[in-house]
Amino acid sequence: MSQTKTASATYTTTDIENVVRRVRADLAMIADSTGAWTPQQAADYAHDVAVLAKGGYLAWVDVTLLQNGIELKAVRFDVDTDAGTLSTSRPGGVLWPRVASADLRIVISYTAAYTGAAREATRSKLKIGWTTSHADTSHSSLNSSGGRNYVSSTYGMQRKDWAA
Repeated sequence: MSQTKTASATYTTTDIENVVRRVRADLAMIADSTGAWTPQQAADYAHDVAVLAKGGYLAWVDVTLLQNGIELKAVRFDVDTDAGTLSTSRPGGVLWPRVASADLRIVISYTAAYTGAAREATRSKLKIGWTTSHADTSHSSLNSSGGRNYVSSTYGMQRKDWAA
């Protein structure tokens, strides 16, 4: 005798918005504490994260603080569409240093659902002119420094932090 069981993640657009709101808060705090992005730039990145997440096109978002090309801190938000067993955290803990010659790099990764047709349909909704990146986002020069989970229903983003 055999049994088959299927599980399906259930979440709504509201769940995605709840999670992205926490990511938006983190991006705003990073921008404010480093001074490397304006509040509007942080809002524009957060807007695009929301658009891509709602479309099911976002795999992860990676933000890195660089000083003269050297990584100082990084954070990565990995999308988890079956996050029901995780408990949610409050945003924060991302007060990054304000350093001379600071640069914030943001890299996003798409899901396989982000086909050419999906790109065309989404392009007009995005505020950033995203381009292909070959940046190393492994953060091998940094040490893991914890993280948080942002969850609503079964939709979530697992935040991983790195520091020098």
